Amino acid sequence: MAHRWKNDLTDADVTPMGAYLSRREVMAGVAGLGLASMAAPVRAAGLSPNSWEEITSYNNYYEFGTGKEDPARNAGSLTTKPWTVKIDGMVDKPGDYSFDQIMQAMTVEKRIYRFRCVEAWSMVIPWNGFELADLLKMAGVQSGAKYVAFETLYRPEEMPGLRYPVLDWPYVEGLRLDEAMHPLTIMATGLYGKPLPNQNGAPLRLVVPWKYGFKSIKSIVRISLTSKQPPTSWNKANGREYGFYSNVNPKVDHPRWSQASERAIGGGLFAKRQDTLMFNGYDEVAGLYAGMDLSKFY
Repeated sequence: MAHRWKNDLTDADVTPMGAYLSRREVMAGVAGLGLASMAAPVRAAGLSPNSWEEITSYNNYYEFGTGKEDPARNAGSLTTKPWTVKIDGMVDKPGDYSFDQIMQAMTVEKRIYRFRCVEAWSMVIPWNGFELADLLKMAGVQSGAKYVAFETLYRPEEMPGLRYPVLDWPYVEGLRLDEAMHPLTIMATGLYGKPLPNQNGAPLRLVVPWKYGFKSIKSIVRISLTSKQPPTSWNKANGREYGFYSNVNPKVDHPRWSQASERAIGGGLFAKRQDTLMFNGYDEVAGLYAGMDLSKFY
């Protein structure tokens, strides 16, 4: 299929699953899921590879605890079947869409993306998913819509982190409509050709690779189209530290640490930090912010 963006990451930038699956098993799984390979001829230099274990055992999902290992330890309690996503607001076809219904209508692809956390660590992750634009088009975006709001599952009996007022639950996020419709923006449903693990946001999460990771909201149960900028959890908690846009920008520091460099997970205890790339390396989205002061709209 034709490339719709510059992708300088290939399978060589990602650690094979090794003990988990042989390469042949990985490819068989990909074929079984009908995934379109998004390989590219140019490999990005200096990237630390990431294994299945690293991706699934080191991450943030505060609904299951604030420690990096808490999601993997606690997310087994999450029930993901059946799963329904409410799509409402300024759409032509509002309603409750089952996960199976969504998957039957979407084209799932393989997308190898950089991932950059606002805490200044990074990974390279092989997602499987579909373009958010396709889901929004299915629901029918009305002409007055300007933003897309997202909401995470709220189920305290299965999500122990909800017992603590770390944030104003449920977790919410949002994008400008043109950001949501960009071909880089996907709804991820898996990793390495396998279903998305609970701790990584099963069964359906957002991935916006040029923004800090907390924008990529997990375990989505509601998507709303609106004419007004929606509230977002971290911005509500501390607007000075977490802006609505949250684009990866090495020139705009977090008030408590620099964003000029990052620690690549998988490089070992003494791994050197690497320079952070503007828009996390996805400079094809720069046009979305033409004329904007990105130190003000951070």
